[in-house]
Formats: sequence, structure tokens, C-alpha cells
Amino acid sequence: MLITKYILCHGSGNRFLMLDAVREPQLEKLAERPSLIARLCREVGHTDGLLLTVAVGEEYGMRMFNTDGSEAEMCGNGIRCVARQAQQYVGERDTFDLFSGGKRHAIRREEPIFGSIPTYCVGIGIRLSTPDFLPSMGRKQGFVGEVIPSLDESLRFTYLNLGNPHLVAAVDAIDLDFLSALGEKVKQLGDILPYGTNVSFYRPLGNQTIYTATYERGVGLTASCGTAMTASSTAACLMGYCRHGEPITVLNSGGRVRCCSQRSDEGLLTTLSGNATYEGEGLLALDFEAERYSEEEPFRINEAEKAEYDRFLQTIQA
Repeated sequence: MLITKYILCHGSGNRFLMLDAVREPQLEKLAERPSLIARLCREVGHTDGLLLTVAVGEEYGMRMFNTDGSEAEMCGNGIRCVARQAQQYVGERDTFDLFSGGKRHAIRREEPIFGSIPTYCVGIGIRLSTPDFLPSMGRKQGFVGEVIPSLDESLRFTYLNLGNPHLVAAVDAIDLDFLSALGEKVKQLGDILPYGTNVSFYRPLGNQTIYTATYERGVGLTASCGTAMTASSTAACLMGYCRHGEPITVLNSGGRVRCCSQRSDEGLLTTLSGNATYEGEGLLALDFEAERYSEEEPFRINEAEKAEYDRFLQTIQA
């Protein structure tokens, strides 16, 4: 039985249960217990996933698990929360690296996005091609603004690989029911999408601003998905709705982030800047063998951070 502290946190409304596997390396055993992860996500805070802050040699990284217990290669909102937790190990440096899915990501602590809200930026390298499904579609390279008839005959999708796969399409209005139906349809297209994919809609609003919504692979509709906001802002540049090299304001139902897509001879790199908010903390007792858990004390809400983020949301809604 392991007793460990947990933190409920969120990045742009994308909520996670976060555990410190640097302090308690045994927590990495959770990777072998997807059903326990699913229960923790469902029953402890009703979160969108579970984060582990881990040691990677002499450095640090993130392991992120979806609500079905599957492991994701990358999570743009989650890695900002892990960056905040890892700060205690890297010291007061404003820049450091974190690993996720075997890739190194540059992290930068930034000035608060609003008030005193802790804010971090992550750089995410992006590829337009992947061996995951493109060969089965009879092509060697990725695609920008093209129709996938077996998914939908009207939408023009852009495929982007951020360590995890994304299909994104610009729309005049975001229909969540339609988005959810497409996300479910992906599961039936094993011939061309054998590993599934995240599906997002983005609505260009002009003046370097877009609004996004996402059906996350392994999760479903979420208030926010960091890599999807990064993918959508990058696609908006590739499609001519926004400009490379200039900040893009990305809105969703969970809040607001800032992205900036850079294109060079080395490829695409897009930064994602936003909050890393701690909602509160508690204690868990975990029995890995029996796949059971119990909460050892009442959850303690971080009233100050919650109030600060609520004020932030009010400024967006205004």
C-alpha cells in the first residue's frame, strides 16, 4: 500500500489528477493498471486524464494517461502542469526541458497570463507525415486542407503529428454533436486510421484569433486539449487564416492560450503558452496488486487559485 499526495490541476480547463513519481517512483506501476487509472480519473475529481511527473535519467518528464487508461504520447495542457511540479526539482531556472513520449520539449516559465496565474510555455515540434495511417491511404506525405471521403465529404482536414495524431478542420460554426459523431466514426475506420486520432474543429475569428473544440482519442469531447489547440493554430497558418511568426489567441470552452507557429527549413515548431492551475490536493492510498484505492483525507481546495482563474474566465467572457 502506497500513500501519496495528489494534486487536481488544469491547463485551460483541461483537468488532471497529477502524481509525483519523482518522489514516489512506485507510481509508475500505474502504467500496468489501466483499469485503476480509469477509476481514478472517473472517481477522484472526474478528470480528463492522469499525469505522472517522472525522472528521466538526470532530467524530468511527463507520462500522461487518458480516461480509458491508455497512455498518450503528448499533452500540451498537461505538460504545463507537470512543468510547474517539476520546477521544484529544476530550481528557479526559467527554462528547462521535459520529456514526453520519448521526445524532448523546451519549457519556459512566463509572466502570468492573468493576475498571478502560474504560466508556462512549451515548444512542440510538428510533422506533416506519419507511418501510422498515410501509407494505407496511398500517399507518402501528409496533407493540408484535403477531404477524407470516408470520414466526411465536405470538410477539408489538415493532418498534423505532434507526438500524437490530429486531424483538424476549419468551420464556420462549431457543432459539438457533429464533432462527437466524427470522433466516434474514426473508431470504425481501422483500415485508414488503425491507431485512431484526435479530431478538432477550429473557427477563424480574424485578427490572429481562433476558437477550437476537440474530440480526444481515448477521452471524448473535452473542454480543452493543448495539442489540439496547437495543431489548430498551426493548421490555421498553413491554410492562410493566421500568420506564421505572430502570436495567435486560441479560445475554447475552458479558457484561453497563446500559440505561435514558426516555419523554417527544419520544419514546423509551435509554442503553446497558458496557465498551470492547482485546484487543490489530497492523499491517496494505492494498492497496485488489488487495483484499489482510498482517499485518506478530505480534499483541500486551493481557494485563491480557483478564484483567480474564475476572474480570468470572466475577462474572456466579457
